Amino acid sequence: MVGSGPGGLQTSYSLGRLGIDHALLSADDAPGGMFRRFPLYENLISWTHEAEPEERRTRGYEARDQNSLLADEPELRALVPEEMAEGRPRPTRQEMEAGLVAFAERAGIRVRYGCRWQETRRDESGVVVVTSDGEYTCRAAVFAVGATEPWVPAIPGLELGDHYASLDGGRERFQGRRVVIIGKRNSAFEVGEGLLRSGVRELTLVSPRPADTTRLARSPLRPWYLTPYDEHARGAPGRFVLDASIERVERRNGGVAVHALERSGPLVLDADVVIAATGFQVPLGDLREHGLATVANDRMPALTPYWESVTVPGVFFAGNATQASLGLRKHGVANLSSMVCGFRYNARLLAGYIAQTIFGQDRERPRLEPGDVVPLLVDELNDGPELAIQKGYLARAVRADGDGGPRDEGVLPLEVFVDATYDGAAATLEFDDEERIRPVLYVRSGGELQEHTLPRHPLRRYDGAEYREAIAGALAPLFG
Repeated sequence: MVGSGPGGLQTSYSLGRLGIDHALLSADDAPGGMFRRFPLYENLISWTHEAEPEERRTRGYEARDQNSLLADEPELRALVPEEMAEGRPRPTRQEMEAGLVAFAERAGIRVRYGCRWQETRRDESGVVVVTSDGEYTCRAAVFAVGATEPWVPAIPGLELGDHYASLDGGRERFQGRRVVIIGKRNSAFEVGEGLLRSGVRELTLVSPRPADTTRLARSPLRPWYLTPYDEHARGAPGRFVLDASIERVERRNGGVAVHALERSGPLVLDADVVIAATGFQVPLGDLREHGLATVANDRMPALTPYWESVTVPGVFFAGNATQASLGLRKHGVANLSSMVCGFRYNARLLAGYIAQTIFGQDRERPRLEPGDVVPLLVDELNDGPELAIQKGYLARAVRADGDGGPRDEGVLPLEVFVDATYDGAAATLEFDDEERIRPVLYVRSGGELQEHTLPRHPLRRYDGAEYREAIAGALAPLFG
């Protein structure tokens, strides 16, 4: 494994608890990954709710704490809230980093720090990871390297030095100046929010795609970053959020001119500073030379539902990169695999998949009594954190065994169940076309898959008679 950010730590922990020996390598000198530097100005966008200490150690609290890593041992759960100042709803970068350090230390995760991945080979034994400390030959390589490499679109005059990643977090140099930010996603609004507090004279956010604040389930935006948008909408002087394509950036007279094309025609934005908040890409090293297919403008690896390269067997990805496996994406809603709260569950499933398919470790599929299936699925729809967070992406599945009896398949990527051939059922939570949360049951009987959308509930409680009867009716062809 390569990487000691949250994706690497979670996968390493999960592999270790399954008894799979592995090496965890990191170019850094301590755990934390991208959180050792980002976000620059603001708290994280993920929440952590207040709770009593004993509640924090439960599985149910995971949905209320989007920042901590997962553990079987209660004393290793919810470590980020321990580092947070009282009353804070979202951790600072430093608090998040401290929580990850505490997890690595208390869980006994062994990391070889200062060990840089340099190149990759393949031989008859498998994958060879060449590092600054020597070569590691393995049957599977997991790259948990995040999306940490700045990405700059091919806009003439826009340089890497202008990127969000090149900023140092200092605000003084922006006081009284005119700033153009290219981009309108979280990093753009995060920087904009931070610069408003620094006394920036004029602030403009510009990109071709509108900031769709009305469709939050589909949008990466978070409302607490949107002060620049609010001031623009209300006509504050020197505050602009524009929908326009960027043609070129021109340096002149100690400043910059951003040449844009808006619906009404050409537009020149004069500024002292331009910042490219255009996102990041996964650092893939030499993997493309070995046939690694990519997606998203070559920014991410093309992955199977279990986060393995679709073209290079034995090469897996964990952490932020798992967002490249899109799932069903019904109604255009993306997974939450770009965030710790989503990919921590992916990491646990990835470890189990590697243990099963590469090391021959049988996965537990406990037998259930037929009368236990409905209560199990109801409980998962009500309280399962995996379903609550990875909506429409992860599901709790039950298989109809050969003798007709049910077996618990556990949590699976929903796409895996939909593409399977066995008879069974999978329960998940999804957004509908109006972005309202609904429970959905997928049932395959006799090889035919049917989708049962259950009624929404204003308080998201699905344990009433209406739901139990609907689930029992849908399962009747399987379990009677």
